[in-house]
Amino acid sequence: MEQYEPDRLSAAQRAAMRRSFKNGRASLTRRSLLRASAGGALAAGGLGTLSACGIPAAGQSKGGVSAEDHSAKEKTVNFSNWTEYMDVDDSGKHHPTLDQFAERTGIKVKYSEDINDNNEFFGKIKPQLAAGQDTGRDLIVLTDWLAARLIRLGWVQKLDPSNLPHAYAHLSAQFRSPDWDPGRAYSYVWQGISTVIAYNKKALDGVEVKSISDLLDNPRLKGRVGFLSEMRDSIGMTLLDMGKDPADFTADDYDAAIARLQKAVDKGQIRRFTGNDYTSDLTSGDFAACVAWAGDVVQLKADSPDIDFLIPDSGYVTSTDNLLIPNKARHKTNAERLIDFYYEPKAAAELAAYINYVCPVDGVKTELAKIDEDAANNPLIIPDKAMAAKSHAFRSLSSKEETEFEAKFAKLTGA
Repeated sequence: MEQYEPDRLSAAQRAAMRRSFKNGRASLTRRSLLRASAGGALAAGGLGTLSACGIPAAGQSKGGVSAEDHSAKEKTVNFSNWTEYMDVDDSGKHHPTLDQFAERTGIKVKYSEDINDNNEFFGKIKPQLAAGQDTGRDLIVLTDWLAARLIRLGWVQKLDPSNLPHAYAHLSAQFRSPDWDPGRAYSYVWQGISTVIAYNKKALDGVEVKSISDLLDNPRLKGRVGFLSEMRDSIGMTLLDMGKDPADFTADDYDAAIARLQKAVDKGQIRRFTGNDYTSDLTSGDFAACVAWAGDVVQLKADSPDIDFLIPDSGYVTSTDNLLIPNKARHKTNAERLIDFYYEPKAAAELAAYINYVCPVDGVKTELAKIDEDAANNPLIIPDKAMAAKSHAFRSLSSKEETEFEAKFAKLTGA
């Protein structure tokens, strides 16, 4: 098997890794599917900072149920992921980083793109997990709110730190200790997802946009503003603009944010709430500005000089997709070795260069620059300290809050 060296890539390979939205990079589809499935589920927790002593001890979570580990005898790992969430070579048939892992370790990865929707996938694995049975999967990627649910239910296994030296050393401080998995005892980040303000310079026609308030209040933008149909992003960004922390807000704060958005809806300021189909509105100029996902903006900027983004002074919302090992998985150690592999800066850089989401691995910038200097210097992929300091996550919700908050947001959006 040919070794995959990022600094030896041909021009064609480099171009393929930077394939654009027009050429079919389908992270956009992955994002809309992910966000459309978030209703009725547990929310993401806040992102803490790294303590002076490293990752803090895990909090009060139910322990998962282990099984006999067959990793030593069965050199395989079954990995379920979302579509278009892995690097692919020019032929479209091979995943270079997975091939590199197999060559180095002798562990064959059975890679399946069988996660199309969080709730759908949960329904698929729930009967087996609830019955204490093997799902047939050793490693899965779930969005933070669903990862939190599985941890709470005790349906994923506690990770062995001795198998995760690179993950322990290189996980970005921004993602070290969410309130739903303190100390990352059960999960590690696959990719981060940032919510920002995107705009079309031509459509703005000189209008200055610096904040959510500008989107909601400037009459020159009436009918040309978009917000997201994902509650945590739109409400989270609005709360920040109101001086409230999405990681620590009250029901009254939430109602105030709903009222603020409702006022903008009633006066026709907000054109509509969207999934990732805002990308067409933004590029066409139907939206002059909108709340957007950073992974999309990276691709849109590559295709249009009119598209750009900004981080409000008030901050922005961050969430994560996460690697977890289900109960009764047959190859836990092999799965942990694969997690750890993606926390090596070189492998992390190869992945980041292709999929363009927020890389959770410290020390990746130098390796990424060998592949794509623009990506390495893009704060939407490698947040600098100033940007990371502005990130906030939506706090975990109780079941009662979840039901009430989603119902209010659905009424606002007309869903």
